[in-house]
Amino acid sequence: MATPLFGQGFFAAVNHVLARSPWARERLQPFAGQHFRISAHPFSLDAGVSIDGLLSAASMPAEPDVVLSLPLTEAPLALSGGMERLMNRVRISGNAEFAEAIGFVFRNLSWDVEEDLSRVLGDITAHRIVSGAHTLGAMQARAFEGLSGNLSEYLTEESGMIAARLEVDKFRDEVTQLRDAVARLDKRIARLRKRI
Repeated sequence: MATPLFGQGFFAAVNHVLARSPWARERLQPFAGQHFRISAHPFSLDAGVSIDGLLSAASMPAEPDVVLSLPLTEAPLALSGGMERLMNRVRISGNAEFAEAIGFVFRNLSWDVEEDLSRVLGDITAHRIVSGAHTLGAMQARAFEGLSGNLSEYLTEESGMIAARLEVDKFRDEVTQLRDAVARLDKRIARLRKRI
């Protein structure tokens, strides 16, 4: 279950973006009164769609119309690759039309952080903060890719803990050749038994 503070923050942020995205509200309005659950075990958040196409907290005694399931470990993708990349990892089940609408809205909804910051801090400061955040995000992504590449190389090349893909492919080919040779030998033995 989601903490009340997280739920309030989630609804405030999503509704803020929905308020500036008439296309998204129009896409959700036909599903007013329906409910969905965002599940990132062990946390979940139940939400409903209001008549104006915004989201609201929902306490549902029954099953929701749609469930969006996401492993909690995938949540940082929203920061590094945006909502579209995150939504590619989400498993959606339930009412097909409602699920498609929610998936489309979440996949295409984007928050113009720079515009919101410019109202408080001014255009130049907002631009520098957002540019700095993008640069930092790109640096973190490159560092993560480098780290994962180094770890992969260490595990396959140096420690021998994991076999390299070429070695696995070679082993698979050798097993296939061995299986075929055993099958041929088995047929020869069967023919020899018939002669005896």
